[in-house]
Amino acid sequence: MEYLVGAALGLGVGAFATGVGLDRDRAFYPVVLVVIASYYDLFAVMGGSIPALGIETLGLAAFAAVAVLGFRTSLWWVAAALAAHGVLDLVHARLVDNPGVPPWWPAFCLTYDLAAAAWLAQRLLRTRPQAFRAAT
Repeated sequence: MEYLVGAALGLGVGAFATGVGLDRDRAFYPVVLVVIASYYDLFAVMGGSIPALGIETLGLAAFAAVAVLGFRTSLWWVAAALAAHGVLDLVHARLVDNPGVPPWWPAFCLTYDLAAAAWLAQRLLRTRPQAFRAAT
């Protein structure tokens, strides 16, 4: 069920953002990436694990750096980072002991991230070159 819900929400949020024009601003998808990456920090706080919070914050910083890079240069970086975060969800439990992560989260987040990455990629492929221009 978590796979289906994650994929549906990942595509649904992208379709909604496109439909109402929220993603006309190139900052939209980088912000989504930062928010997605921040959830593991939230789970570390909920689980009361300072060691996990430290490790998760390093991960958040890395994804935030890629979000800034993508915002300033090419949103393809953001699409790749969303997909990479989905792959990270597959192995996260082996890398970090974070007691606050719900058991269903990795599967949900994996499919959400991959669906969001796919939505952004199709937007980049279908959009005129001057749209989503790099920030100056």
